[in-house]
Parts: sequence; C-alpha cells; structure tokens
Amino acid sequence: VQLQASGGGVVQAGGSLRLSCAASGRAVSSYAMGWFRQAPGKEREFVATITGSGGATYYSDSLKGRVTISRDTAKNTVYLQMNTLKPEDTAVYYCTARMRYSIRSNFATASEYDYWGQGTEVTVSS
Repeated sequence: VQLQASGGGVVQAGGSLRLSCAASGRAVSSYAMGWFRQAPGKEREFVATITGSGGATYYSDSLKGRVTISRDTAKNTVYLQMNTLKPEDTAVYYCTARMRYSIRSNFATASEYDYWGQGTEVTVSS
C-alpha cells in the first residue's frame, strides 16, 4: 500500500487542523492505520491508530481529547482531526499502516508498522 499524507501547515496556538492520509493499493480497512509524529531532535511519537476490522481507536495518553482519528472507506482515506493545538504539537506527522495486529497489540510501537507515508509538516505558532 502507498500512503500520501496531506493537510499540514502553519496554525496559531488554539487552532485546528485536519490531516488526511490517502491510501492506494489496498483498502484502509485491511490495516491498522496510524499516525505518528516527530519533532526536531526527538524520537518518533505515537499519536493514534484505527484498526481495520471494527474501527477501534487508540490514542496517545498525552493527546487524548485533542485528536480524533477516523476513516472514510469510500475514499480510502484516514483522517486526524487535531484541536486546541499547542506549539509543542509542532512536528512532521506521518501516516502509517500495519498488517498484523490483535487486540493485545501495542499500537504505539513504530517498528511494528509496515508502511509509512512521506509526512506532512505541522507548525503551531504561539
């Protein structure tokens, strides 16, 4: 599967953005689809995941309540709605897909994901 992330940009603190991840090659419902982010000088950090079967969602504890992951199977696209953005949310956001998982999987481990998009940059100004 190929993943194309978009929707990043510059936004003021307190604002919102919706990131999109368009998948081609296979249906997004075939994978657990996730978002990670990486700020300059920091490790890649888990943001959220939505499972293929059933659409269960998982969030980073630090971001829960401010982000929502969703998908549109007709458009084969996954979204990340981000609200009340803070300067510390500034990062490159990556869309990713994972083929094998179970309800016991640790969705926060980047190395468990099989496919990655190119990233979209989000800058939150204070």
